[in-house]
Amino acid sequence: MQYIKAIFCLIEVLFYSIGIFPADMNINYGGEKYVAPEIKTEMFIVKDGQSDFVIVTQENPDECIVTATEELQTYIEKMSGAKLETKEETEVTAEDKMIIVGETQIGQSIKEFKASEIKEDGFRLYSNGTQLIIFGEDSRGTLYGVYSLLEDYFGVRWFTPRLEKVPESKNLVIDANMDVLNEPSFAIRRNSPAYADDKYRARNRTNVSFHYEAEEYGGALTYVLWDVTLDRLVPDALFAEHPEYFALLPDGTRSTDHVCLTHPDVLGIAVENARTYMRETNKETADHIHIGQKDNSNYCHCENCEALYEKYGSVSAPTLIFTNNFADALDEEFPEFTFTFYAYGETERPPKDLTLKCNDNVVPVLCELHHACRNHTLGTCGAIDDNQIESEFLNIYGDNEDYIAQDFKDWTVIADRTYIYDYTINFLFSAQFFSNFETMQSTMKYMHEIGITGYVYNCGDGHYAAFNDLRNYLLAKLQWNVNADVEYHMMDFMNFYYGEDAAPYIKEILDIQAGQIKATAHAFDFDWHYQSGYYTIPQIAQLDNLWEKACNADITDEQRFRVETESLTWEFFKANQFLGEYFFLNPLRMVAQEKLYDDLLAHGITKVSSFSTLPTNKEDMNFILRPINWK
Repeated sequence: MQYIKAIFCLIEVLFYSIGIFPADMNINYGGEKYVAPEIKTEMFIVKDGQSDFVIVTQENPDECIVTATEELQTYIEKMSGAKLETKEETEVTAEDKMIIVGETQIGQSIKEFKASEIKEDGFRLYSNGTQLIIFGEDSRGTLYGVYSLLEDYFGVRWFTPRLEKVPESKNLVIDANMDVLNEPSFAIRRNSPAYADDKYRARNRTNVSFHYEAEEYGGALTYVLWDVTLDRLVPDALFAEHPEYFALLPDGTRSTDHVCLTHPDVLGIAVENARTYMRETNKETADHIHIGQKDNSNYCHCENCEALYEKYGSVSAPTLIFTNNFADALDEEFPEFTFTFYAYGETERPPKDLTLKCNDNVVPVLCELHHACRNHTLGTCGAIDDNQIESEFLNIYGDNEDYIAQDFKDWTVIADRTYIYDYTINFLFSAQFFSNFETMQSTMKYMHEIGITGYVYNCGDGHYAAFNDLRNYLLAKLQWNVNADVEYHMMDFMNFYYGEDAAPYIKEILDIQAGQIKATAHAFDFDWHYQSGYYTIPQIAQLDNLWEKACNADITDEQRFRVETESLTWEFFKANQFLGEYFFLNPLRMVAQEKLYDDLLAHGITKVSSFSTLPTNKEDMNFILRPINWK
């Protein structure tokens, strides 16, 4: 019966691919419809380029509050020309017009707020006609409140680390009776575009930098050790004298591919090495340490490890138990630390016995989205990339169990806190359109609703990926608010980044690609060129036409360069599929491919995959080959 259904599904997908069935191009990108802040009674911070307001802090404010006041002062002046004076609270009276930044006695006398009633990183914005109070759960929350005022009320945008929008206006006005509470959906949020720094992360209200921390921007989640760490906690150099510390493979040999986490000596070795690292690191600027397995599937098969696999029904059990014991051994000296571990590869599956719990200070980092379809919402699809041939068509219709979604639910039972580690581009061919825009909001909302507490992601190592600046901007919005109106923020970004005349064409391109790929394929983060959707001949012509219009739109040279860069993602796809001018019988195909190569390099695209770099010596190129073979 299943194979009969698969045949009918295949026929339906074929009909979508050749245009007998039209795909739905009315894409719902998700979120609640954006509503601009309402101003019932005007309170002018700046009027006609002049201001009676001063910026006020407590005495001797910390570095983060100083940053908050400087950013507020700088951007108000950039927008309006008015430079507000900054003062400490002892220099003003409760009758003065002021913007109070952070916790102050004078602010509390006007309106009492309790930090304990605000979630971590959250803030309140309160106005009474003559004063505006920006009060955060802590200094970082206050800084986020300043950025919210500038962004949500005055129209400032930080689209990328190198591109900001600062509207000019001689009048800056808010509601005179504002009382807004703003809190993040996820406690842990990482945004990682190319050239990102602590300033950019703070401006987009994300709080993970992994390896360093800038106190002037409120600090961040930082690690003593991150990613693959067991090779440092239990060094491979021990193998020569103690092979028993390492994985016993099914053939009876030992290998440094993994550590034996049940060997009684291994915990002590890892703890002492960790203690050294943690003591050498400033405890005030790092608060996490990670148990990161090596990136392979050669887990230990010794008697003790096998017994735990059998007892708890998952390869993850030894890692969870080891991390609990590791945390117990270090907690007394490092009580503020959080101990994380990867649920990655075979350890992604949670123990079936949900009575096995993580300690309060132990957090699994869940990497299982690596296998999930991104073209259909988590919890509705069930397709996985390691079984793609069988499930390519049948699972499009959501009839198979989505075990990944269930695994996430089970991990939230096992652990009080859980972090998602997502993969947001097609790593195999990063220069190819990756169809996850429609599902980002619904998937992140699903994770928030089941109790996931942190969201971090990998979008490559800083090289170009198709529409990655747009994607990173939207992800930052959703990390803070899973109900953000994606289409509103998408158009807000595109109008400035690509230009208002080009943005509608690019939006239509995204709609067509999202709709057609959803109807004809899944989207995984390691897709080959032929797995990324099937377009009809009219759609190919339509997309060619839309890209031509976008590239020739009435926009600035900088915007045109960005549009041209994104257009190369479509050319890259066509060239790999022998479409259009890249048709394999076209005598000018090599000329078209040479132009594509030149255009890629001219627009700074030196990698079309996360794993290979384009040759820079043109003499080494063979333009008979498709771009997937240029390496």
